[in-house]
Amino acid sequence: MPIEQRGVDTIPEEERTSSPRDLVAILLGSNLCLGVIVFGWLPPSFGLGLWPSVTAIVAGTVIGILFTAPLALVSLRTGTNLSTSSGAQFGVRGRLVGSIVGLLLALGYTALTLWIGGDVMVGALARLTGLPDTGLSKALMYGVLAACTVVGAVFGYRLLLRMSKLLAIVMVVLLAIGVFAYSGDFTTAAPPDTPYLLGSFWPTWLLAAVAAGLSGPVAFITLLGDYTRYVSPARYGSRKVFWATCLGLLVGLLVPQLFGVYTALASRAGLEYAGPLVAASPVWYLVPLLVAAAAGSVGNAGLMLYSMGLDLDAIVPKATRAKATVIAAVVATAFVFIGSFEWNAQAAMTSFVLLLTAVGTPWAVITLIGYVRCRGRYDADALQVFNRRARGGVYWYSAGWNLRATASWAAGAAVGLAAVSTPLYEAPLLSLTGGVDCSFILSGLVGGLVYAALTFRAEAVRGVEAEAEVEAFAAPAAVAAGAAAAVTAATAD
Repeated sequence: MPIEQRGVDTIPEEERTSSPRDLVAILLGSNLCLGVIVFGWLPPSFGLGLWPSVTAIVAGTVIGILFTAPLALVSLRTGTNLSTSSGAQFGVRGRLVGSIVGLLLALGYTALTLWIGGDVMVGALARLTGLPDTGLSKALMYGVLAACTVVGAVFGYRLLLRMSKLLAIVMVVLLAIGVFAYSGDFTTAAPPDTPYLLGSFWPTWLLAAVAAGLSGPVAFITLLGDYTRYVSPARYGSRKVFWATCLGLLVGLLVPQLFGVYTALASRAGLEYAGPLVAASPVWYLVPLLVAAAAGSVGNAGLMLYSMGLDLDAIVPKATRAKATVIAAVVATAFVFIGSFEWNAQAAMTSFVLLLTAVGTPWAVITLIGYVRCRGRYDADALQVFNRRARGGVYWYSAGWNLRATASWAAGAAVGLAAVSTPLYEAPLLSLTGGVDCSFILSGLVGGLVYAALTFRAEAVRGVEAEAEVEAFAAPAAVAAGAAAAVTAATAD
């Protein structure tokens, strides 16, 4: 299989051969890994039992999907990734905001996947072979996983799609066996000595809904376009792509996260997940657990690393996608070492997802408002001006930046960061929200409203001439954006 040569350039129609079924496969297979399973451990580690943990994850995931899934339609129209597509709202240079947000999201989740996968592999090997469970053993395992991940990410989308289809089958079987393996010790009560993290039930439940549930779909706000740019809008309608995205995210996130809740309660995992998970495993399940840790980590981190390579390629157009991917892998591995040896896992995970959710949400809202306004019509060639090191075009705005959109994102991100509650940082606006983390809602609302107000008199469709109507599944995007609820779908399939 040849190495993919495409970076963030527009995918030609003849190469857009993927289908909505492929979209479901890649979202399912890539998420069945310990890097996603571990988020199911967060609610029990916050002091929640079975049903509060399950309801928090399900509620947060469903809300996150309704907000995130419409973004898949943007790249279906533009034929390029989402950060580049956001140049229609932020300007061809201002789209760097999306590239940086996407790079940070993928970097954090790649490091997390390698971290938890490496720890479980070392723990399982320690029980099976007597391998010393030391920092050196973990460092070597992180390096091996990172090297394997680079191979898939460099070869690109086609190889990652094949891997995801295989993983969707293998991992479902391994997790199903795991349900039986941990059934003997399962309990519905929270792990011992884990009081409510925020002192009472509802604030803790809301934190779990955001940190464990909502964060899953939000992690894909810049990733979905990496896959839908390979789907042809001439062959598949927006509704099919939208519902395929919803299905892939729903099943792909809930299955591993609910397995995480189950195993966290069964293994009494309080402030740590990997160690208790391995210790509670029957001996006969250690090999399947080892396989799940290795295969799932490579599959998930490979897709994240692929996205990192695209975003870094967008930031530094002179770099090839392959070179950018290798550089991203080195940085991600460095973060793994720092996180493993210096940070508390629960505090680091929770703080990371809450902070990046606050920063990324207003960018996604602004991009969705733009999609609704232009009814899915984009000038794909004008989006590539920055990549060609050229100037001008309909999305040039002011020296390549739409200052109104950038200021709106900055305002939303600032409010979000000022309202976030993490184990490492308590923001000043929490006194106004009763100590409840409302950063996701406030950042998206402020970013969207400021953008709508600043661009109220702007053209709905900026410079794109088209007599024929195009299909735009606008209703879900309008709901998700929060600023265009009255807009209805412009066309039907």
